[in-house]
Amino acid sequence: MVLKKQSKSRKLFANWIYAACFLMMVFFYVGYILVGVSYAMKSVFSTQDILIAYIFFFGGIFVFSMITMIDRMLATITEKSDLIEAKEIAERDSRAKSSFLANMSHEIRTPLNAIMGMANIGKSAHDMERTLYCFSEICDASSHLLGVVNDILDMSKIEANKLELSEKEFDFERMLQRVVSVIHFRAGERHQKLSVNIDNNIPRTLIGDDQRLAQVITNLLGNAIKFTPENGSIHIDSRFLEETGSICKIQISITDTGIGISSEQQIGLFNSFHQATADTSRKFGGTGLGLSISKSIIEMMDGKIWIESEIGVGSKFIFTIDMKRGANTALSSENLNGLRILAADTDPEVLAHFDRIAEEYGMVCDKVSNTEEVLLYTRLNEPYDMCFMNDEINDCSGLNTAGTLKEENPDLCIIVMLPSMNLVSDKQGTETVGVNKYMSKPMFASSIVDVIDEYTNIHHEHEKALHLAGLFEGYHILLADDVDVNREILLAQLEPTLITADCVDNGKKAVEMFSAAPEKYDMIFMDIQMPEMNGYEAARAIRSLDLPNAETVPIIAMTANVFKEDVQKCFEAGMNKHLGKPLMIDEVMTGLCDVFGINAENLSCTQRERLHSGSTAFRGLAS
Repeated sequence: MVLKKQSKSRKLFANWIYAACFLMMVFFYVGYILVGVSYAMKSVFSTQDILIAYIFFFGGIFVFSMITMIDRMLATITEKSDLIEAKEIAERDSRAKSSFLANMSHEIRTPLNAIMGMANIGKSAHDMERTLYCFSEICDASSHLLGVVNDILDMSKIEANKLELSEKEFDFERMLQRVVSVIHFRAGERHQKLSVNIDNNIPRTLIGDDQRLAQVITNLLGNAIKFTPENGSIHIDSRFLEETGSICKIQISITDTGIGISSEQQIGLFNSFHQATADTSRKFGGTGLGLSISKSIIEMMDGKIWIESEIGVGSKFIFTIDMKRGANTALSSENLNGLRILAADTDPEVLAHFDRIAEEYGMVCDKVSNTEEVLLYTRLNEPYDMCFMNDEINDCSGLNTAGTLKEENPDLCIIVMLPSMNLVSDKQGTETVGVNKYMSKPMFASSIVDVIDEYTNIHHEHEKALHLAGLFEGYHILLADDVDVNREILLAQLEPTLITADCVDNGKKAVEMFSAAPEKYDMIFMDIQMPEMNGYEAARAIRSLDLPNAETVPIIAMTANVFKEDVQKCFEAGMNKHLGKPLMIDEVMTGLCDVFGINAENLSCTQRERLHSGSTAFRGLAS
């Protein structure tokens, strides 16, 4: 802005110079005329008059020369100012690019930290339960990372301040659970207590951009963990404020017991590159971009964000969003009514949480807060189906209590430990003391119901496997992909279904294989970028064949090209559906069930729930 004002001033000054130059030209010509006349009429003009004429003449030449030189200097200065202004624009664009890259670096490193951390824990685990848990956490973090990659691809194709929000139905609680599963590993490393409260009035499913909402919550949680000292606490609270028509206004807050922010430091806190103090970046790291980006996303959701904070006490970031009510599909509560569980924890909030869940699903829940009460309740009361127990409930860390309970109730009670710090320490010998499963805090209703389902044989894992076993037996597909590992992954995922597959590594071979036996194949998986003939060309070639089944055989695109125009190109080439890589088994199964006309109810309960809620960050099937 300063440069622009200076440039305007120079142009105004130049106009005055040009006016002066015109007047000097007039003086020059007047002087020239006077000199000429003086020579012709020496008898009329005196010597003094002739001298004045000479002064006019030579003075006009001198002033004209000076004005011309000044004009050239002004032109040079103007050119330089234009260059400086162009440089300023380039630097601003460079800062915007750096801002984008810095934010993406943060968004990528957060799930990578969870992936690498859980991979290291899994490698050192001594039991299969721990290993499977780590695999589950890695899958959640990978899905989040995939969502970030998708955002990068989207944002690279749109201009600044023109980000678009997608609308899809998602499970609010499971979205929050995925965010916590990615971030709480860092809280565990700092021995911080992370708790969550979800208002029961919030619809289970909402319609909106869950990936962007998760990005905001992840950013605020990351800041809370970073600025809260060890052994501090962080609380996530979500409340249902009101509903107008089908639009729900929801308030989410993240409260910490960190260093706090003064009222002076809060000014400009949501601006780009802004941090509370000059040494914040040096001490805590960060770019100062997260809050600005979060504010933009929240405003796009018709909400607002603000902060309440006090130095030395902590901070509370609060924001509201507007989202449409979804189908509100409830968690499966089959056979949960009347189930007897025992919750043992020293934290009253955890016990109250179990009480709310038990009331919602019709379970009987007794609550205790020490080892003596655990043993007393299990010996005097009717047998429990499950016992949820904190491993730090007493000096024995709960392990001896679990062993005693298992000895006294080998068949009637399943013990589930609740580590407070995300399995940071590797617990040895848990199988010998009766621990069946580890679960990490904070606890979500869906995760508690899932583990109850698992260990009470309501939806046991072997029953889930039966849904996939032989599901596609008798079907024959053609798989075209030039990368060996891609073919290996897909075939491994489909192996339990007993489907038969022929594989080729380019589009030309795919056309040849189909031409040789068109009635043999029930469906074709087609990669796009392949040598000799790409997927688009191969699909067009198959559709143009004068052979039975050529026009009707389902072709599913299987590609890492996931922009809208890429999906549209697949349809224009004659393909029926689009799958984005990396492939998700739920998406593959849904696509196959769709083209084969198989009811999706044949999939497992867990898969149906995930498919309905859109739980992965994957861009999925486009129909």
